[in-house]
Amino acid sequence: MKKIMYLTIAALTAVACKQEPKDYVTFSGKITNQSSDSLVIGSNTDRNFQKRITVDADGAFSDTLKVVTGGFYVFDGTESTPLYLKNGRDIHLTLDTKQFDETVLYTGSGASANNYLAKKALDQEAIFADETMFMMIKEDFVAKLETIESDFMKNLDEISGLDTAFVANEKKGFDELKKYLLSYQEDKFFLNTVLRKGKNSPKFIAYENNAGGKTSLDDLKGKYVYIDVWATWCGPCIAEIPYLKEVEKAYHGKNIEFVSLSIDEPKDYDKWKTMIKEKELGGIQLLADKAWESEFVKNYRINGIPRFILIDPKGNIITPDAPRPSMKKLKELFGNLSI
Repeated sequence: MKKIMYLTIAALTAVACKQEPKDYVTFSGKITNQSSDSLVIGSNTDRNFQKRITVDADGAFSDTLKVVTGGFYVFDGTESTPLYLKNGRDIHLTLDTKQFDETVLYTGSGASANNYLAKKALDQEAIFADETMFMMIKEDFVAKLETIESDFMKNLDEISGLDTAFVANEKKGFDELKKYLLSYQEDKFFLNTVLRKGKNSPKFIAYENNAGGKTSLDDLKGKYVYIDVWATWCGPCIAEIPYLKEVEKAYHGKNIEFVSLSIDEPKDYDKWKTMIKEKELGGIQLLADKAWESEFVKNYRINGIPRFILIDPKGNIITPDAPRPSMKKLKELFGNLSI
């Protein structure tokens, strides 16, 4: 009888000690030289998912998140780093904001995938920073991409403990990156050859001027021309407006014209006019004749906005991809030209 009782107690103890798998992620860490009192975790696929985590004065943080397995990001208010989350994992992050990407380190369950993502982000940053690579002829660039792909696959295969779904998604993502890099190289090569410094700039002719009448690029000869290609629906474009207004004010009366060239569709005509008025936009406000299909836009290979262009007083290109108003490099460029 006692033996049966002991077996029963042992069985109950085994059941009591058995832990159910967690249906959430524990995410903790320590940030050195923190730049904010909180972190934001966002999803790469679900715009409605966002979790703010408080960071203590000593840089420590800890919280739980219930997620759908997939790609996320950690944003500290200044920079971000990729993150792969799956319920049941316990992930610990350390980083120093003074060397953000270089110091990202994960430990705990799920660390392998996240350390891989951190290294991949650094590798991709190095690819885009290598201007010489994008100046290669097409055949050499394709060969370079094949080498990069081989290294990528080798690194991925050498990491143990990765989910098969994660690996499959990474390989699919690299295929997409390759397609983007091929397109990016074509554009960069075009900008640095056909649209290189000193070449005659493509022209826009008789574009509607918000102040009245029509304006062509030739009308502005004799002055430097800084062109902002934008649209009312473009968030990053709108974010540059305060900086552009500051630059316009600083260089008012100088030998330079500031042209804001909208590529809004005809259906947004009234929105264009209203935004100019409400935001008190200065400079020369023009509307492209055929939006994205305008010859000026196509001739400058503009596939994304905002895009800034600087042209000299003779109508020649200084740079087909000039610094944004928010960048210190813009005033440095103006200074080098003695504007």
